[in-house]
Amino acid sequence: QVQLVESGGGLVQAGGSLRLSCAASGRTFRPYTMGMGWFRQAPGKEREFVATISGSAGSTHYSDSVKCRFTISRDNAKNTMYLQMNSLKPEDTAAYYCAAGNIATIRAEADYWGQGTQVTVSS
Repeated sequence: QVQLVESGGGLVQAGGSLRLSCAASGRTFRPYTMGMGWFRQAPGKEREFVATISGSAGSTHYSDSVKCRFTISRDNAKNTMYLQMNSLKPEDTAAYYCAAGNIATIRAEADYWGQGTQVTVSS
């Protein structure tokens, strides 16, 4: 099994920054082959893709809404994935979830999910 725990969410003013972390554990977790990603969901809205990163960290992908503002990264030695969020906007307000799974299918259906961490951006 793979367990994922997010942290780093909070309240920030528009234009500010937050750094989210997702700690992975479990014998099934293969850091160099398992893709990971961030998704978010605001109340009344569907879950939205934010960013993904391959196991080797050699490939990243971002939604158009966060590109150039957010940076996804991972430290496989620490089994941790990060999402650096800069220039935050009120529309970024959502519960952010980390996910892990096959990089080819993670955007459609991840194998593992964390519990989420709330990000609230005030005007």
